[in-house]
Amino acid sequence: MNFKRCEKHHAPRTATLAGVAVVVIWLMTGCASKPKDPTADWTPEKLYAEARDEQAAGNFEKASKMYEQLEGRGAGTLLAQQAQVERAYLLYRSGEKAQALSTIDRFVKLHPTSPAVDYAMYLQGLINFNDNLGFLGNLSRQNLSERDQQASRDAYQSFKQLVEQFPQSKYSVEARDRMSYIVNSLAEYEVHVARYYFRRGAYVAAANRAQQTIQEFQQSPSTEEALSILVRSYDRLGLDQLRDDAERVMRKNYPNSALLSGDGVTSSNRPWWQMW
Repeated sequence: MNFKRCEKHHAPRTATLAGVAVVVIWLMTGCASKPKDPTADWTPEKLYAEARDEQAAGNFEKASKMYEQLEGRGAGTLLAQQAQVERAYLLYRSGEKAQALSTIDRFVKLHPTSPAVDYAMYLQGLINFNDNLGFLGNLSRQNLSERDQQASRDAYQSFKQLVEQFPQSKYSVEARDRMSYIVNSLAEYEVHVARYYFRRGAYVAAANRAQQTIQEFQQSPSTEEALSILVRSYDRLGLDQLRDDAERVMRKNYPNSALLSGDGVTSSNRPWWQMW
């Protein structure tokens, strides 16, 4: 009877020990299977150098992850700030435009005195500028002036902020060139719209867009055609006094203009999709 009591008393204990052994083995197996981060023992400097090497080799995804790791490990250091800007550039190169811009916005807000702020502003403008139209744009011979202009305006503001805050920055020289290009493109866009309205017989709308071009972009080459459209639109509307005033301004500023004769609107080689 004593033996039986002892057997009954120890049976649950044996089962408990067996269960503990299973758990320990499972934990050991799980720990053994977990891959070790090869960069765990790297210094921030080594991590940055390796990320740069991966970036130079075209391994953008791997380099981006390393920069992201560096942001956490070197938080508050100049190296971490540089890593954040580098990562924004890689996101841009990888086609992640929205995420790249978000990263730059966060950087500028968190580190307004960082030595890399001028580059961040330049990169912000460059991302928005992005005049790569892709296959369809090339196929239709569409240019920057024929697209929605909000991105161009955003790019202009970024470049303008860079030039005003960091006039001596090495990035300001190219920023000024891009600003000039954007201004001319915005002016050309307004003329593009004015030309469309004129050909459709919407002379009031054509005159308004032409007038807007003249007021906002006086130094642009597109001002010549804008004046011409303004003259012809006023003529079609029967507004003789306004027509004569606009023509007088045009003759004074562009005395040898070919647009002073004929219908005053350039025909240009229109893309196949442009039906007007």
